[in-house]
Amino acid sequence: MRAARKSGAPVLLGHTERVSADVDPSAVVFASRGVDDHWFCFEQPDRAGAALAALGTVARLTASGPARFKQVAAAWRALAATAVSDLPDGPPGAGLVAVGGFAFAPDGGKAPHWAGFEAADLVVPEVSFARRGEDVRLTLAALVGPDDTAEDVAARLAARAAGLSLAPLPLLDPAPVGHFRIDSVAPPEHYEAAVARAVERIRAGAFEKIVLAREVTVNAPTAHDAAAVFGVLRSGFESCYVFCAGRGDAAFVAASPELLVRREGARAQTVALAGSTRRSADPAVDDHLGEQLLRSNKDREEQAIVVRRIARALRPHAVWVAAPDEPEVIKVANIQHLATPIRAQLAHPVGAIELASLLHPTPAVGGEPHAMAAPLIPAFEGLDRGWYAGAIGWTDANDDGEFCVALRCALLRDTEARLYAGVGVVRDSDPASELNETEIKLGALLPILAG
Repeated sequence: MRAARKSGAPVLLGHTERVSADVDPSAVVFASRGVDDHWFCFEQPDRAGAALAALGTVARLTASGPARFKQVAAAWRALAATAVSDLPDGPPGAGLVAVGGFAFAPDGGKAPHWAGFEAADLVVPEVSFARRGEDVRLTLAALVGPDDTAEDVAARLAARAAGLSLAPLPLLDPAPVGHFRIDSVAPPEHYEAAVARAVERIRAGAFEKIVLAREVTVNAPTAHDAAAVFGVLRSGFESCYVFCAGRGDAAFVAASPELLVRREGARAQTVALAGSTRRSADPAVDDHLGEQLLRSNKDREEQAIVVRRIARALRPHAVWVAAPDEPEVIKVANIQHLATPIRAQLAHPVGAIELASLLHPTPAVGGEPHAMAAPLIPAFEGLDRGWYAGAIGWTDANDDGEFCVALRCALLRDTEARLYAGVGVVRDSDPASELNETEIKLGALLPILAG
């Protein structure tokens, strides 16, 4: 309050406390959300139970256009610069944070079904939880104005805390009653034709690679339950970034295998992910499929393009950038990918949002060269990607943070779910094979959402 009265402007307040290790951050947020609340859950279960979950809105930072990352980063930095909060302590994400996402395209999310999800859209939450291992912290936040009283602010924080519920995540109905309808928004033949046209352009020298996506809808007999879907993804995709971002009656949920960037002080990490194949219940067949992926010239070419582009983006800002010479195969529940971890030592302070801006979109979701391929993506696809293939995550008051790429995702609104899956098209791509790869990727969420 003294800071607010001195400046004549509201000041961001953050109060953090340790809570019981039994508290499930995401379950609390889902159980406690109100009709008008924004909410956000972001977990990677097999990384010591890493979780950040947030509820409510103290401030909302939005922008659109090519400078959207820069504008939102500046707005967050201005808020955080004058904030009064407890000293940083506890797991990553404890304390004041801004959470949310960025659309794939600079002005993405204009289609009616993306209403509420801005092209750049970060929320400073009223309540947030951060967990790593047995360490769970609760942060309550508020904007304190010059005319506020200590009693009023304390009462507001106490009321918000008192409204939190410890109910567990709901279970998905194992035997739903009614008819589910699954539709491809554009016919599969349209997708194969788009791939064929893209291959022609690549062979003519227009660009090296382009990623083309499909959109599939699942209409259910009753409203999709975002909390139950999140719970299934969290238990089935423990190595993935499992997230859910809620806006009004809509929720964007995913189990993404791809880290865009993680910043911890002067260190930055990312993963080049490109090239994929299916899994098999037979371990010998599964390993054979992985070996085939490692030996596939087409998939290795995809992977190399992504590695080169990421390293090129980081080098001007880094003392060094390190990546292994050979990719590795990573396996998630229904698919295997080629992956190359990349690390960098930053030469000067570059925040998590700025790093996300440098790397987004990687050729794993866009194309290479980006300037040549990106303008053609909406023309080939015929859809508004919205937050699909965008950057989803969080940043803190120190500019540390973590963003993943929004893959294996679905936009839920009442009885409709919209699922997205894309593949990298290169010189040797076969349209039928690429269509089949989208089916494999859709298989992460389709069985969960279609009963």
